[in-house]
Amino acid sequence: MGAIVVAVVAPAGWQIASCEIANSELQEDLRDLASQNAARLGLSPASTDEDFRNAVVQRALNHGIRIEPDQVIVERTGTEDAPAVNLAANYTARIGFPGFGFSLHLNPRVEGKPLEPVRDAR
Repeated sequence: MGAIVVAVVAPAGWQIASCEIANSELQEDLRDLASQNAARLGLSPASTDEDFRNAVVQRALNHGIRIEPDQVIVERTGTEDAPAVNLAANYTARIGFPGFGFSLHLNPRVEGKPLEPVRDAR
């Protein structure tokens, strides 16, 4: 009887853990995107909302997460001189095993720091 319980519970636990790890990795990617490092260093112009959505969708795919651009929330905060971007994604992962399954709702979210312009040291 104990072996049957382990045979049922272990795969479910593995699926849940895999979803949580992928979600955590996506949250780290959101943090990287929200930091706007390339724009902060002057290497590229600031990203548009569409750029952020497409980047989040691609990063999610890299972790085996399928989301659509409309599932990505881009919120601009801060000031004109020091803008910040908050990013979030809402998605559901299906956890399934023989005879039973459920949906796990995940919502990685990060708040970006204001993008302060680089000051000339002269």
